[in-house]
Amino acid sequence: MAHDQNCIFCKIINGEVPSAKVFENDDVYAFLDLSQVTKGHTLVIPKDHQANIFELQEETAAKLFSVVPKIARAVRDAFQPLGLNLMNNNGKEAEQTVFHYHVHIIPRYGKEDGYKPIWHPHQEDYTPEDLQKIAASIAQEI
Repeated sequence: MAHDQNCIFCKIINGEVPSAKVFENDDVYAFLDLSQVTKGHTLVIPKDHQANIFELQEETAAKLFSVVPKIARAVRDAFQPLGLNLMNNNGKEAEQTVFHYHVHIIPRYGKEDGYKPIWHPHQEDYTPEDLQKIAASIAQEI
């Protein structure tokens, strides 16, 4: 597995930096986010260093996402949140700050729990024809 000696998450995986470990297997490591946006805020990372979703290999993603539901259920069972958000930022402009792919599991306890994602729909800006063209542009790249 590839590691980046300057990556804080690689250092956590290697035991060079302490963490509050939630789960570990041969391919995945999960630990509490130091910021704890809400109680139980957990990060799930591949042990193989891949910077973001654009670099994430399908095999690595399969191994990572095969355990995300198990960890999410464990957070639910431990703290009984009302729901949870899965979040992933890719690239500096998308507010990624650690460039080792990771998924945030953020338990939600109500509207005043401290997490306020902002969503500004632009449905009125796109006609059905625009949406078909956008879909076709993406599909041709797959």
